[in-house]
Amino acid sequence: MEENARKTPLYETHLREGGKIVPFAGYLLPVQYQTGVIAEHMAVRTACGLFDVSHMGEVTFKGPGALKTLNHLLTNDFTNMRVGRVRYSVMCYEDGGCVDDVIVYKFGEEDYFVVVNASNRFKDVEHMKANLLPDTEFADISDSLAQVALQGPKAPEILSKLLQAEQIPQKYYTALRGVDICGMECIVSQTGYTGEKGYEIYTAPENAEKLWTVLREAGKEFGLIPCGLGARDTLRLEAAMPLYGHEMDETITPLEAGLDFGVKLAKEEFIGRDALLAKGEPQRVRVGLEVTGRGIIREHQDLYQGESKVGQTTSGTFCPYLGKAVAMAMLPRAFAEPGTLVEADVRGRRVEAKVIPLPFYKRA
Repeated sequence: MEENARKTPLYETHLREGGKIVPFAGYLLPVQYQTGVIAEHMAVRTACGLFDVSHMGEVTFKGPGALKTLNHLLTNDFTNMRVGRVRYSVMCYEDGGCVDDVIVYKFGEEDYFVVVNASNRFKDVEHMKANLLPDTEFADISDSLAQVALQGPKAPEILSKLLQAEQIPQKYYTALRGVDICGMECIVSQTGYTGEKGYEIYTAPENAEKLWTVLREAGKEFGLIPCGLGARDTLRLEAAMPLYGHEMDETITPLEAGLDFGVKLAKEEFIGRDALLAKGEPQRVRVGLEVTGRGIIREHQDLYQGESKVGQTTSGTFCPYLGKAVAMAMLPRAFAEPGTLVEADVRGRRVEAKVIPLPFYKRA
């Protein structure tokens, strides 16, 4: 185990649940339970799964300058965002590379809550602090929150056993604050990283075990099971959701990563805007690959056409629900057309794949 790795408030719960613990992003987290990754993945697609995501980072921006600061720091535009809404964005360096991707919650006209990736928390906080505009109060509140994700088609029914309808966010990318779940004050949002309908619930660390227990109890009749990092990764990949360090990093721009929906170049200014405009239309793009040869393609494997190296995979696995091996990759625009054939170098052996549209999976 990693030296100095931190434990989430649910660490003992995972041991009791039979979780296989591994180090991840500076934390000790369950990669899977005795059910195994495939069963956990299928539970989320067909019933429901419960994840500990307390390792994620959370920061707040408050005050009269908060909106201006967010619009300066992030690629999306928050000007007309309504209270109770949630919005995805990327945070760029001056050269257009990605610092991280984040989720922004608006709880008041001068009150924003932002979720950052666990592995980037400290880097993000430094970048944010260095680029604050006047009249903005900034705080890193990561250690004062635990977070769980209830994901899958049965999630609404499970939450309905614990909450009245008006306490459950009814639309995708909306959130409610001050929700009382069995005496615990929570933030509940209809968000997730699995491609399924679901919720993310935040509460104080001392409530984490009780929250986990009441959700497990409420979900029993609906087939709810605990899920680990393994299923979290196969689910997000099947839904073609990008992961920092894979589909984006400081060398990849959000436009190359296919995240244009979260980049508002028409906005007056943001860090990295000038660089993105100067680069023009991306010459390489994120694509989907379906493995047509024998084998499974993994991350960071070189892609060839004949003897020419044309690109590299960013993530890859066998997707349990789709029943096939897929990968995401960065390829030059000339090779990005659906139907284009490439070969991945898998430990010295060539495995054929063809470009297909993203996402691989979209819930009906």
